[in-house]
Amino acid sequence: MSDLLQNVSRETQERLSIYLELLKKWNKKINLVSPATLKSAWQRHFVDSIQICQLSDKSGQKWVDMGSGAGFPGLVVSIVGMEDDTPHHVTLIESDMRKCMFLRTVIREVGAPAEVINDRIERISSLEADIVSARALADLKILMGYADHHLKPDGMALFLKGNNWKTELKDAETRWTFDYNAHNSLTENGSVIMNVSGIQHV
Repeated sequence: MSDLLQNVSRETQERLSIYLELLKKWNKKINLVSPATLKSAWQRHFVDSIQICQLSDKSGQKWVDMGSGAGFPGLVVSIVGMEDDTPHHVTLIESDMRKCMFLRTVIREVGAPAEVINDRIERISSLEADIVSARALADLKILMGYADHHLKPDGMALFLKGNNWKTELKDAETRWTFDYNAHNSLTENGSVIMNVSGIQHV
């Protein structure tokens, strides 16, 4: 078990275990994650999501996860956050109704302080979030637009990006100005978590 998983409480581990069992059950019916990743789900999905918590601003109480899919990283953030009530509330945005049903089932079973919005990200009025996050959703240039719409002026975005992140960065910089730090992923070589702030359209 990863050190990150060992560092969370027993209650959190139990909630995440319930989450994993529901993921396995529902994945047989709807495409939540690639079936090939289920055998390594702790590392591939849960630890990958937990590491984002260490980079978040602890004062950020309103967290919005965009394109949540199976709930990574947003629902994991919500569950881990139950230990110290940070973030206080997580909103999961997902356009697929079946995935929303799955997310709501996990939330109900573990008692996570989260809600699900079944709609497209760009159609929702600004949620004025302290933090937004996204994993495997879209290119960085598109994510910047989503973040600009839903963040407070002093908010922060956390994006999990693959090994082509530098190419995406150059493309995003043609349309947006922003400050960023890229933190190496603990679960995949070449991948990073981008901490982005000060987003403005060029």
